[in-house]
Amino acid sequence: MSGAHSRRKGAEFERELVHRFRDVMPDAGVRRGLQFRSGEEAPDVELPCFWLEAKHHHRTNIREAMRQAIECSPPGRWPLAVCKDDNQTPLVTMQLEDFLELVREWWERRSR
Repeated sequence: MSGAHSRRKGAEFERELVHRFRDVMPDAGVRRGLQFRSGEEAPDVELPCFWLEAKHHHRTNIREAMRQAIECSPPGRWPLAVCKDDNQTPLVTMQLEDFLELVREWWERRSR
């Protein structure tokens, strides 16, 4: 696969994620991050609370995607890796402590 094809596939996946997140967070200002970067200045998809790294490959390295999200995320943003292998369902990866904090907040605010 050519480099151009890989970049196009990644960009299409990022755009898909923007639309998916906008559907559930319509007023959050969700958009793609900077287009030409090293990965350290902006996430792949701009979201409140999260630093999202998106990866779409033949076989995605989830741990490497999560490592990148952790290393790049500023304080106060949960690192999040959304990975998609070809012809598979995307997966979301978070650190357990971050996920438990998110669940705790949801649990405290849920409708009773």
